[in-house]
Formats: sequence, structure tokens, C-alpha cells
Amino acid sequence: MTVIPKPASTVVLLDEKSRVYLTKRPKTMKFLGGYYVFPGGSVDKTDAVVESEFILNRPNSRLNPAYYIAAARELFEEVGILLATNRDGTINFDEGKAREYRQRLMNGELSFIEMLQREELFFNLKQLKYFGTLVTPEGNPYRFDTSFFLAYLPKGQSPIPDAYEIEDAFWVSPNDALSAYSKGKLPMIAPTIMSLQTIINYQKGNPLQLPKNPNLL
Repeated sequence: MTVIPKPASTVVLLDEKSRVYLTKRPKTMKFLGGYYVFPGGSVDKTDAVVESEFILNRPNSRLNPAYYIAAARELFEEVGILLATNRDGTINFDEGKAREYRQRLMNGELSFIEMLQREELFFNLKQLKYFGTLVTPEGNPYRFDTSFFLAYLPKGQSPIPDAYEIEDAFWVSPNDALSAYSKGKLPMIAPTIMSLQTIINYQKGNPLQLPKNPNLL
């Protein structure tokens, strides 16, 4: 039986030094255990929103806004980076409140939109730059229809990886990450490799677009 791909989002987080934030999945995980990936996960039904005053702007692409919401939620859940602020551009979260919200989101006790409403935070979709979609080929036991986004590290924030979902995490230049992969030091899958190459090309002045290379999938 053919596995139907699940909608998913992945976020490449970039800092002021043009480094990306790579995370390592625990070896105990059934899916991609021990591999280095970018923060991301499945699009949840609660990510779907018709209209909300706390969601600013519309996607630049034809992509469903739920992919953007899922990307922001997963980024917050996994590494504690929040792409939302008060009207004045600040965040009133202390570390304890952020940890509590992250846990409740992961437990499914509330949605990302509900958190925004409670704290009167505004998420601007333009903080996420969509740069392509990849679908896992048929024949795989796990299949995803994944949209990829680039986000810049918000000023004043630092990643705090979730201990359950992430075994290791660090900032690294895209070139160094690919070099380590080629030497067998950083296990990666094709979408991660393609994302790194996309960022390198983008930093050289090329369009932000995933390369069309089916041989990598």
C-alpha cells in the first residue's frame, strides 16, 4: 500500500554570522535517529487558521498558511525561538513561561494561535522565506510533503533545544556542514544537503530556491 505523504515544514535558522542551526535527532528515535536535520515537523490540524488578527500578512507563495504556522510552532517547540512579538516588537516571555508554553504545545494542550491570542503576540508570515517543497519518494515507510523555509534569528533570542527531541545542536557555516558530511562526520539526508546548498547559493546572490536534483532524493 502506498503511504500518503504527511504535510510538514522545516526551518533553516540563520544567524548574523551566516551560520545555520543544525540539530541531531536522538539515536533512539525510529525516524532518522542519529541524523542531523533542521527544526521541523508535521503540519497539525490546529495550524490551520482562516483569519486571525494575530497573523500578519499573507504568504508570498500559493502555499497554505498552515505550513507557515507549523514552521513557527515547530521552531518554538524544538529550539525555543519565537517568531512573534508584542505590538512594540518585544516579547514578555521569561524562560519559565516559554518552557511551559513549549511543553503545552508539544502535548497538544493548546495551539500556536491560542498562545498568540493569550499573550497578544503577532506572527508576521514574512519572517519565514519559503524556498521550496520536497516530497518523499514512494516506497518509503515514512513520507512527507515538506515545505522549506528560511528564518533569521530574532534579535535577543538564543536557541534552547528540547532535550527529548534533540541530542545535540550547534551553529555551523553551510560550507563547513557539507564538508563534515562529506567526511562522514555529520550524517544527513538529501533534503538537508539540498537545503545547505540552497543557502550557500543564496548567500552568493542567487535566488532562494531548492535545486532540482532528483538524484539526491
